[in-house]
Amino acid sequence: MKFMKYAVFFYASVGIEPYTKSSRSQKKSLSSDLLFWANVINLSVNIAGEFMYLGVSLYNGQLIEAVTVMSYIGFAFVGMSKMFFIWSRKRALSSMVDELEMIYPPNPIQEEKYCLHSYLRSCSRISIIYSLLYLLLIWTFNLFNMMQYLVYEKWLKIRTVGQTLPYSEYFPWVWEGNLSFYLQFLSQNFAGHSSASGQISTDLLLCAVATQVVMHFDYLGRVLEKHKLTGDWKKDSKFLVKTVRYHQRILRLTEVINEIFGLPLLLNFMVSTFVICFVGFQMTVGVPPDLLVKLFLFLFCSMCQVYLICHHGQLIADASSGLAIAAYNQNWSYADVRYRRALVFIIARSQKITYLKATVFMNITRATMTDILQTSYKFFALLRTMYVK
Repeated sequence: MKFMKYAVFFYASVGIEPYTKSSRSQKKSLSSDLLFWANVINLSVNIAGEFMYLGVSLYNGQLIEAVTVMSYIGFAFVGMSKMFFIWSRKRALSSMVDELEMIYPPNPIQEEKYCLHSYLRSCSRISIIYSLLYLLLIWTFNLFNMMQYLVYEKWLKIRTVGQTLPYSEYFPWVWEGNLSFYLQFLSQNFAGHSSASGQISTDLLLCAVATQVVMHFDYLGRVLEKHKLTGDWKKDSKFLVKTVRYHQRILRLTEVINEIFGLPLLLNFMVSTFVICFVGFQMTVGVPPDLLVKLFLFLFCSMCQVYLICHHGQLIADASSGLAIAAYNQNWSYADVRYRRALVFIIARSQKITYLKATVFMNITRATMTDILQTSYKFFALLRTMYVK
């Protein structure tokens, strides 16, 4: 499907086929399975090393080092959890994609009526910008220490950098100055890419699905508002039945989306709250300017990820509630009294806003972004107080 091509590309880079279509048979790929489990095992090993480093830092009272590694753990945990959720819900995703294909505009004429190219262009633009931003983030972190070594020590010769790894981990052996360093360097780069791809792909898939839901809500609203009623109950009631069935299909689709993405979104928001707090704290404790740029990029990407999800949640809420206005703007004054009474039920149902949900605990809108930032600031203030004391 055109909307999902970028998400599918990043899923393929970590060995995941997120869904299969009923129009083609499922093919199991040994290479994809090996790539997926290689990503999972490597990422798990690195997360374990980061947890050991966290324990050592807390034991030695090194608050800044502990906060730094907790940022890495949060980023890696979100990436791995999203990979596993999508991998485990492939059947549900396949059913969702089949439903999307069934209500997808079947020909160019219908695509024009749906304004499909406008929504596709918007989705593609967001997907490309978001992907490039996250790739810039992860490869900045992966290669930052190596570039410092090459520039400051090898080229300018102004300071000794030494061999340093991209991420803080604990190793029960000496890794500096031997083959172990290069193996760990590749392993951490591989893990960083896996975590970033897991997050990018799931966020882009959600963006693509949400955009299509908004497209269908908007199309239904335009059809409902512009339809000219005849006053003949039999003719108008057929249109009404068709409208209600279409509306129900969209509502069922949003329920499936919330069932699939609800728990990953909740975990994402919970971890992002702490990651934003931890990165913001690191930026305020006096770090070198070059490191400050890296941390700012991390903070900016984390906030963009949260906003991307909240923005599409708001679009779904606005599009669903817009049906009530569209129904009211219809020329219902010319309709049979039975049609008018039935139209009241459509307006009442549309006023019950459809939300993108992070399980039952959270309705996602742009206001959710404000709540997350407020919570992050509270933890940030607590960390600053502990650090000063």
